Amino acid sequence: MPIWAQQRLARLIFRGPFRAMKDTGERRRRCSAKRSGRIVIAKEGSRRFARNTTQTVTNMADGATNGTFLRTIEWDMMDKRKFFPLSMLSSFSVRCALYPLTVIKTQLQVQFRNDIYKGMIDAGIKIYRAEGVPGLYRGFWISSVQIVSGVFYISTYEGVRHVLGQYGANQRAKSLVAGGCASLVGQTIIVPFDVISQHAMVLGMGAHGGKNGAVNPLGINFDKGSSRLRITRDIAREILRRDGVRGFYRGYTASLMAYVPNSAMWWAFYHLYQDELLKIVPPWVSHLFVQCVAGSFGGFTTTIITNPLDIVRARLQVQRLDSMSVAFRELWHEEHFHMFFKGLTARLVQSAAFSFSIILGYETIKRVSVNEQYRHMIRW
Repeated sequence: MPIWAQQRLARLIFRGPFRAMKDTGERRRRCSAKRSGRIVIAKEGSRRFARNTTQTVTNMADGATNGTFLRTIEWDMMDKRKFFPLSMLSSFSVRCALYPLTVIKTQLQVQFRNDIYKGMIDAGIKIYRAEGVPGLYRGFWISSVQIVSGVFYISTYEGVRHVLGQYGANQRAKSLVAGGCASLVGQTIIVPFDVISQHAMVLGMGAHGGKNGAVNPLGINFDKGSSRLRITRDIAREILRRDGVRGFYRGYTASLMAYVPNSAMWWAFYHLYQDELLKIVPPWVSHLFVQCVAGSFGGFTTTIITNPLDIVRARLQVQRLDSMSVAFRELWHEEHFHMFFKGLTARLVQSAAFSFSIILGYETIKRVSVNEQYRHMIRW
């Protein structure tokens, strides 16, 4: 064998193991690089997922901070099994607390000028001295039927809002129309009970020191020892005897003219004031508190606008006048421009307190009754 062939063979023999070792090392490095790449990719994916999750949570938190929360809890967002019982309980509690203001307001509206009471405080003191606490709750149990009408009222309000929302109506338009429809339904149910309770409120009120004798338009025989049930029964019988079933709807048109615009405007003003207040209050102020204040402002506004209509309604139902025009003429003859302010202080106090309390209970119950998927969007 030539020398050059022997040298080449020797190189091949010695190079093989080294090349094999080199190839093996290269493959190991490549495998290691691939594994490292997978690990890096996996770590990067985890980091991205963590970043995305953190960003989502941050965005939700920022959204809540920046005011992107549910300003109005809609009808389809609530559990009705919770909402209705709690709503009735809240309404009953508020009426229990504020009913004396209703009695005082009604007696101030019915009296001739200032013959019996000089004002809201004077009326409260005289009623309490003459009859004690029961005098401030005249006609309460018959009036408490309004709790039932309240269920129909709020169901109508929320239902009409829901339907109008499907047609793209804005918040204030929905509230205005729904508030008017709700009052129409509520007044149709409650007017007969309202007529009876108002007669009970004013029965014998001149005995507190008036000049023209006790107020007793139906001529009911009663004394301080008469039970509330007996007085209520006698009032209902006398109304039925004199006027038939129509007597229980005396002043119905006046009630609609007073309360339908009142309810429509109150809900519209409530949402208007809420939106405006949320623009100026700091973010840390309670949303529920803002809603309660907006409700009180709405009550003030609508009370001032509709006060004469409410006086006419009360007089039609209690003094048994023939028509609204007669009631307006008599009221103008007695009071002139003072008719716009008669009983207004008591009605403003009642309206502000009632609006604040009703919204406090209503919006709290809506938050408690909201379905689970919306709870994270609620701000107290």
